Amino acid sequence: MAITIPILSAGAAPARAPVVLPAGATLTSLPPLSVYVHVPWCVRKCPYCDFNSHATAGGEEIPERAYLDALRADLEQAIPSIWGRQVVSVFIGGGTPSLLSPEGLDELLAMLRACLNVLPDAEITMEANPGTAEAGRFKAYAASGVSRVSLGIQSFDDAQLKKLGRIHDAAQARAAIEMAQAAFGRVNLDMMFALPGQDLAACEADLRQALSFGTEHLSLYHLTLEPNTVFAKYPPEVPDDDTSAAMQDLVEDTLAQAGLARYEVSAYARPGARCRHNVNYWEFGDYLGLGPGAHGKLSFHDRIVREARMKNPESWMERVARRDGSHIAETRLVGPDALPFEYMLNVLRLKEGVAASAFEERTGMSLATIAHQLEAATRRDLLDADPTRLKASALGWRFLNDLQEIFL
Repeated sequence: MAITIPILSAGAAPARAPVVLPAGATLTSLPPLSVYVHVPWCVRKCPYCDFNSHATAGGEEIPERAYLDALRADLEQAIPSIWGRQVVSVFIGGGTPSLLSPEGLDELLAMLRACLNVLPDAEITMEANPGTAEAGRFKAYAASGVSRVSLGIQSFDDAQLKKLGRIHDAAQARAAIEMAQAAFGRVNLDMMFALPGQDLAACEADLRQALSFGTEHLSLYHLTLEPNTVFAKYPPEVPDDDTSAAMQDLVEDTLAQAGLARYEVSAYARPGARCRHNVNYWEFGDYLGLGPGAHGKLSFHDRIVREARMKNPESWMERVARRDGSHIAETRLVGPDALPFEYMLNVLRLKEGVAASAFEERTGMSLATIAHQLEAATRRDLLDADPTRLKASALGWRFLNDLQEIFL
């Protein structure tokens, strides 16, 4: 019989490691470990953004010194949970991480290498905003070890960029791409579609412009009006469902013809250019989240833990300095009832799915545990009939939410 454990309040910790996997079940090996670092500041909050990002007051510089000191305290307190494990990838996200000075970014990466076993060939990704792009700064980031940059382009249409509240225009976007390609070995472009008033021709023009740079990786996101955003309060007129679906088909067909295959719900890449960090997420790998609002998932031989840091940057910096665990806003032990759904929620996002044997490797549970759900999904033609893989069928890929809900 499994023990049910409630969410632990901030700063609370169990007296000993609780067993939350089913009786007799253990993880015989731990999954790959990634590290996510959150830099919460940006020049201006975009009206569609529901991320934990905070505009700098009056264009002031970010509190870099205080942030780096707090990050070190966060990292040092996390070390016991991941001691001895190898780190396969690092992702520095935001906010706008490119607001960090070259010296600050160098210190951040040196800190991670000093405290963690970061593999020499680990993929190190950094998000950057074209409005903060500088050739010298990009070259310095690369010299510090950043091997991959993800540029928040969103669109090459100046009118759309203005509607989206972006601080850059199309000319700055193109210049940032050229600077990034000169500095980094791998470059991703973040783009959006189904924008206010956008039609198929405008969507295709954005795609053609993005591909004109010989781009190896594109992240394409459907604009959604998320709660607690400016767009949710003052919704713009966006394309209807039929037009949005046609745009999704256009995106996939256009990129496929250019040699970029869709390998995840929102990700397209040339051969060998997939984002290793994100793939680790979707394969139910582990990740340590550092910084305000960062989430993490860590596996142990007898349990799987999800945790989240405090969101407010000032509160996080104040609490983490206490070194009493109070900067952790939530710790949740994932029990056997939730594990199958959380696992399938992630792996079914991958176009190729995963080997069926990976279910037991990553959850400690037998695949027979979800035999009934697998049979139901296959019967509805939402899951591929191949018993050696967990993979959405063509229909299941199109109705992914319906497929995932079967395992809820």
